[in-house]
Amino acid sequence: MITTTGEYALRAAVMLAMNPKQPRTTAEIAETTRVPAGYLSKIMQALVRAQLVDSQRGLGGGFVMRRDPSEVTVLDVLSAVDGLPQRIRKCPLGIDSHIRLCPVHKLVDDAVAHVETAFRSASLASLAHSATGIAPLCAVKSLMAASQKPNGGSGKSAVPRPKSAKK
Repeated sequence: MITTTGEYALRAAVMLAMNPKQPRTTAEIAETTRVPAGYLSKIMQALVRAQLVDSQRGLGGGFVMRRDPSEVTVLDVLSAVDGLPQRIRKCPLGIDSHIRLCPVHKLVDDAVAHVETAFRSASLASLAHSATGIAPLCAVKSLMAASQKPNGGSGKSAVPRPKSAKK
């Protein structure tokens, strides 16, 4: 129900929300979220334009959350890259006798309204620090641990790579 761009933006925003004041480079975000870096750059600029994220230049720079993650909703992130979900207000077929939505279009509009409500009620903080026991972007914890070691860790990637299948 969301676009690939929306999914990628949400991954990046949740990663930043996990440690909102720690600057993260495009390369770090791309590696952790498994989003192509070139595509991610455009997404991050859209999040900056929407004033959800700040970009800090220079040594130690990167992207940080502009607002507290508890104040930023999933709908805010998705709207920044894809616009608001389109509700059906009148018959999309242009049938004049349909002064109300027909059952098909009413069902679709109701579904869009429910999704919009769900996305508006979920904050980035609630996703980043979920009580379900399943952490989003599990590799982020490894990345954050490595970034807190002197000199950023060993220089090796903090993101675990899939193991090759045994032959």
